[in-house]
Amino acid sequence: MRQIVTSADIPPSGELRVPPETIVTDSARETAAARGVRIREVPEDQVTLLAPPEMTIAIGADHGGFRLKEALKPVLDSLGLTVRDVGVYEEKPADYPDLALKVGELVASGAASRGILIDGAGIGSAMAANKIPGIRAALCYDKASARNSREHNDSNVLTLGARLLTETQAEEVLRTWIATGFGGGRHQARVDKITAIERQFAKKAPC
Repeated sequence: MRQIVTSADIPPSGELRVPPETIVTDSARETAAARGVRIREVPEDQVTLLAPPEMTIAIGADHGGFRLKEALKPVLDSLGLTVRDVGVYEEKPADYPDLALKVGELVASGAASRGILIDGAGIGSAMAANKIPGIRAALCYDKASARNSREHNDSNVLTLGARLLTETQAEEVLRTWIATGFGGGRHQARVDKITAIERQFAKKAPC
């Protein structure tokens, strides 16, 4: 499978060596240019190692979720997961749909197995992310909702409200969501119906 490089993969300086036919997003090229980083195609044994998608979690937050995002990143590290932080990188005003798009694209493309979005209430991020085909974003507020969203709905993006949860509560939700697998069985048939609805309306979208 072809690798996908996004702005989150661009190092602060130097060179990023990628295998042939790697897909480099426009935002990655812009970030590389701004940092003076050269992106170069090389043989497989010379590439800059990126974590496999199944061990990669994309995370993003607007200004309202910035502090909680920074607090939760070490939790993900402790679970052996590689974090692809798409921003924001400072507590300046930002629009949550922009971050939802970045995280959603990584998950939908297969570059990350799951994603996490944080804003003030978590509602807007869920709405925006769920516009992306293939994304099943769930706003979770306790361990029970986190477990249900994974077991029953196979959610692949978790959204959190930074103004509604303490850091401890958010960590409990996150750990439960990460640890819970999809139940399959009768739940798979229902998730398939969600996908069918998505495809139905995608066909009707104007060109």
